Amino acid sequence: MQSRMPILAAALVMALLPVQTAFADDLKGVLSRLDTAAANFHTTTTNFEFDAVTTQPIYDKDVQKGIQFYKREGHSFQWAAHIEEVNGRPADRELTYAAGKVLYLDVAGNEERALDAAKYESYLLLGFGASGKELAEKWNIKYLGTEQIDGVKTDKLELVAKDPDMLKLIRKVTIWLDTDHAVSLKLVFDEGNGTARTCIYSNIKNNQPLPKDAFTLKTNKQTKLVK
Repeated sequence: MQSRMPILAAALVMALLPVQTAFADDLKGVLSRLDTAAANFHTTTTNFEFDAVTTQPIYDKDVQKGIQFYKREGHSFQWAAHIEEVNGRPADRELTYAAGKVLYLDVAGNEERALDAAKYESYLLLGFGASGKELAEKWNIKYLGTEQIDGVKTDKLELVAKDPDMLKLIRKVTIWLDTDHAVSLKLVFDEGNGTARTCIYSNIKNNQPLPKDAFTLKTNKQTKLVK
């Protein structure tokens, strides 16, 4: 029996090699198509559902829904999220990103917060206009095959951050990409310790005009800036 083990092990390795090679070739193809699609990416409007689930020490789930806007011109990138519903109740919260800063506005409380987020631009861009080259610079990537989401064929990738600081926050990201348009239909962020965040995108519209106020917060003279 012992003499047969090396033969069985070798047979197993040989059986797996074609699959691994094919997946490696598929990943190269995905990244190449993303490079092409990203060059033609300008704007995206999409509805989103953002589910944050924690299982430790007790189960808790938070669901936010709304609409997001993305705009890219060369190396310039803008993003905005308008949160319209939280856990089934109407809400009015806004987030924007531009020039290295995230601004958050609680419209009901009329409070604004500013965060320095220049380091994390590539993560905000994740799945929307990011090229294959940009992904490969920031992530170790594993190809997981294809999957249909809402009738759209997506390429499923597992991403592990190369930045040690980011790796402390996010263990890995699983992304379902509409590779030919450089947009994602689903993202799952595994933060470890029983915490996961899932983003689901629908009603995606690419390269169409955005509202003039898409990236403008609804502030006024009474808005409080909270540090």
